[in-house]
Amino acid sequence: MLFCFASITHASLLVDRIVAVVENDVVTETELLERINVIKAQAGDQANLPDEATLADQVLQRIIIERLQVEWGERRGITIDDISLDQAMRNLAQRNRLNLDEFRSALLQQGIDYVAFRDQVRTEMTIAQVQRRAVESNIQVSPKEIDDLLASQSDSLNSNAEYRIAHILIQLPQDPTPEDIEKGRAKIEELHARATSGEESFTQLAIGNSQAQDALEGGDLGWRNKDQLPGVFARQLNNMQPGDISKTLRSSSGFHIFRILDKRGEERVMVDQVLSRHILIKTNAVKTDEEARRDLISLRSRIVNGEDFSELARAHSEDPGSASKGGELGWLAPSVFAPSFREVAESIPVNEISEPFKSRFGWHIMQVMDKREHDNSAEARRNQARDFIRQRKLSEEKELWLRQLRDESYVENRLTLDAQ
Repeated sequence: MLFCFASITHASLLVDRIVAVVENDVVTETELLERINVIKAQAGDQANLPDEATLADQVLQRIIIERLQVEWGERRGITIDDISLDQAMRNLAQRNRLNLDEFRSALLQQGIDYVAFRDQVRTEMTIAQVQRRAVESNIQVSPKEIDDLLASQSDSLNSNAEYRIAHILIQLPQDPTPEDIEKGRAKIEELHARATSGEESFTQLAIGNSQAQDALEGGDLGWRNKDQLPGVFARQLNNMQPGDISKTLRSSSGFHIFRILDKRGEERVMVDQVLSRHILIKTNAVKTDEEARRDLISLRSRIVNGEDFSELARAHSEDPGSASKGGELGWLAPSVFAPSFREVAESIPVNEISEPFKSRFGWHIMQVMDKREHDNSAEARRNQARDFIRQRKLSEEKELWLRQLRDESYVENRLTLDAQ
């Protein structure tokens, strides 16, 4: 490459010429030099940067891709307002433990033009929104993809885990007839229904019905790691937690169900959860805050005096998601609620009816029916797997989209032409 970089490394010799044409925009030599100065300042003395000509070409390619994305966004009305930009600059200053004036001075001391730096921050914010619109919004992760990833990682995820499992076996003869198989399947499905209903303990069901050698011990296999369990059991463990009951399983010896009594040797993610229900009254042009509050005071009084919460919720609540369920929200961590709702959920005693309170959705009364500490490890692993798959897809799709954007756009690289 014969390009002489002296013209853009000595500011006194600069001629502000065009180094690239990007659709309807241009990149000037001054802009290129400013960006190179920023990269050098951020890299510091220890950086192993390429030679000047290679660095100039790499930086120009980055600017070209940025300009294409910004133009794509502008055509679709994506812009960053000054208020958002000012806040971003303050956040950058705070991360460096400086106020805005000190941050500006620090940039100048490094030879970085503050206005150019601010414009670059606006560009990066615009590009982030563009990529969310063009790429991220189209990324989907299916439950099967998550299951497949967790299954492929199951050995590493559970290598140190030990399980205490109780099981029930309905045996089949060595050469079972279709009638034997159907009878065994019907029996295990009956036991599964009884076990999952919660009306009978798994231990008693095992003692009374299991045909395994450990039936009198309630089917308890003791502590075992995954490799010590029958394969038909081990394959079901990935998304199960203590207390869970497996689906019905078939092996060479017969039909099984099992329950995880406990698990150890694996880090757990424990979360506090509440089982709650509520009644929502919304405000609008017809109903004021005070009228909504009075309605809920009346409903609360009726509940306290013996009327059924669920029936009143079905009749009066304006929450379409929970009204038909008697106001029940299921087991949830308070952190998922709106702030005022979360505060009440965390503070009121179990079974007490709250006083009316306001959230961004309207006015509520709430009852916390129960509280528990829940092992959220399986869900946490699924969330991690989902994030991993999403990021992998995002990286691949973004690269494809940028390549397509570049291929479909008019770009003239005059820096390369000048260098020849």
